[in-house]
Amino acid sequence: MHMDAQPLAHTHTAALGTLEFDLLYDQASCTLHCRVLRAKGLKPMDFNGLADPYVKLHLLPGACKANKLKTKTQRNTLNPVWNEELTYSGITDDDITHKVLRISVCDEDKLSHNEFIGEIRVPLRRLKPSQKKHFNICLERQVPLPSPSSMSAALRGISCYLKELEQAEQGPGLLEERGRILLSLSYSSRRHGLLVGIVRCAHLAAMDVNGYSDPYVKTYLRPDVDKKSKHKTCVKKKTLNPEFNEEFFYEMELSTLATKTLEVTVWDYDIGKSNDFIGGVSLGPGARGEAQKHWSDCLHQPDTALERWHTLTSELPPAAGAFPLA
Repeated sequence: MHMDAQPLAHTHTAALGTLEFDLLYDQASCTLHCRVLRAKGLKPMDFNGLADPYVKLHLLPGACKANKLKTKTQRNTLNPVWNEELTYSGITDDDITHKVLRISVCDEDKLSHNEFIGEIRVPLRRLKPSQKKHFNICLERQVPLPSPSSMSAALRGISCYLKELEQAEQGPGLLEERGRILLSLSYSSRRHGLLVGIVRCAHLAAMDVNGYSDPYVKTYLRPDVDKKSKHKTCVKKKTLNPEFNEEFFYEMELSTLATKTLEVTVWDYDIGKSNDFIGGVSLGPGARGEAQKHWSDCLHQPDTALERWHTLTSELPPAAGAFPLA
């Protein structure tokens, strides 16, 4: 186990408190585990000189409610002990290379906005697969400078749900992440076609007022537009982490398949009105990154089931942007 520590004396951030936690990237299961242990010496936020602290996690860039995880709230304490494990599913090596984990400590206030105490940002590239890393670090206040018109609000404490802050974390030109999907691809030389496995989704965006969705998955093999190119899973009720384990088959020669694009979209089923688009991903020659690699590996390794996680975004990549979603 590795440990990161930061001296507390003579730092302007020490007044916010310290946070102790462990991080573990399990490469085999594509999971990131964060065990939030405890905080010490938190800044008092309530009239009684105490706070009601909780911890929330975001993956940056692409921060959104879909990838937010949070602990329970500890009441009336400046030295909370959580010892709570939060887990992200569908984490890839690309995420570890490029993403940053933002760990925020907030004060729950039932009468007004929850207030931001401080945060820590950990570049995931500092983690080594299957090696737990221990951290005990001072909280910092990395937030945008307030405009004069909002200064008084800033002095009262910055809301953890400040929309401007969340939007700022997206960065220019980045698509909002709406969750992850685990797909299996295999070209069958015996059956002369593509087997597409819809395994499961994780951390889907909530589309309903109850904080959940009723998700199902649709697949299209573009540019074909006939009914044979479309498949749909069953609907899973009231969940953001649905297990589907359904398989679809597209009969097609390998040479023809190489020119196609597999469009995968996740939807929220609504009775009596149009269904809501949650997120999508396209796999094919025009895709980029893991989506392109998964497709290419499938074509070059027939009769081998290749299972990979993919990020769902708020709009389809350019490879399928010319086609209607519904």
